[in-house]
Amino acid sequence: MKKIIVSVTNDLTTDQRVDKVCNTLYNGGYEVLLIGKRTKNSKPFQRNYTTKRIKLLFQNGVLFYAEFNLRLFFFLLLSKKTILLANDLDTLMPNYLVGKLQRKKVVFDSHELFSEIPELVHRPFVKKIWTLLENWIVPNLKNAYTVCDSIAVHYAKKYTTKFNVIRNLPVYKNSNHIGEFLFDTSGKKVILYQGAVNIGRGLELMIDSMAFLPNCIFVIIGTGDIFNELETLILKKNLANKIKLLGQVSPQKLHSITPLADLGISLEEDLGLNYRYALPNKIFDYIQAEVPVLVADLPEMKKIVTAYKLGEIVADSTPKMLAKQIEKLLEKNFSVALKAAKNDLIWEHQEQDLLAIFEKLH
Repeated sequence: MKKIIVSVTNDLTTDQRVDKVCNTLYNGGYEVLLIGKRTKNSKPFQRNYTTKRIKLLFQNGVLFYAEFNLRLFFFLLLSKKTILLANDLDTLMPNYLVGKLQRKKVVFDSHELFSEIPELVHRPFVKKIWTLLENWIVPNLKNAYTVCDSIAVHYAKKYTTKFNVIRNLPVYKNSNHIGEFLFDTSGKKVILYQGAVNIGRGLELMIDSMAFLPNCIFVIIGTGDIFNELETLILKKNLANKIKLLGQVSPQKLHSITPLADLGISLEEDLGLNYRYALPNKIFDYIQAEVPVLVADLPEMKKIVTAYKLGEIVADSTPKMLAKQIEKLLEKNFSVALKAAKNDLIWEHQEQDLLAIFEKLH
């Protein structure tokens, strides 16, 4: 049996894309080992495949990446394996080096344009390091896939490297279990954001818009770099009764909460190529919960909404005009389109495409 070692830099519990990939490979007859990092808040969990967390001295910043990549390199070097699967640029170097040294097949799953993330905009030196790493390795890759057509085209133009597309679609959900919020939503429409609470996600714009939406509650699920800033902003604007920050919740709980929403948003700003080409998995999670969506006017998100007619694209990103669009959107019925998209946009429909990549490695 062929053994695949899958690498990520997170603590494994919340990365749904990697879990889906690992399960598909495991069910496809591969032995799978997923490796990530251990944090002080890491909780035990069970998977069908084997997992391992690396204990580290440093948990973030340049020292974290240096330590993690060094420890990962030696772990991969000394482990039995047939195939190495690197998730994103921050795990690629040790996988690539071990693959070269031991003549093992290396596969790269690019979840995003890592060197173009907004967090690097004001850190030119760090951005340059990641870009140099990308320029060195990506042109030499023979087996790679990514989350959307735009990123695949970008890599093809820049490096003449072929990337297949495996979108971050959810597993089909046929559960009737619906959760509940721990606050009163009676008589209110619920607008939901789920995902990373970071810069450029349009969350400040939505907070400002809530002043013009008297009959709505805005729920934010997730954590990130600006979580505390948003807490302060909400209090400053006296909107604590209308905006709820729930923090991080388990995938199981999230799946039961998402169907409670009347509208799901994905308002990423055009802060560079990574956001411009974004196709966030939350959009597909909203669709799977049969919740209509409002998305930014960016190509990949726009393509989904236009093709399936299950929501709208932001027409004006000023708070008052956005609120007016939301009010009108909440009066529309997208149920037929959502049911059709729910059956179509699922992980199961691309599992054979993923397995075909691993069966035909170069």
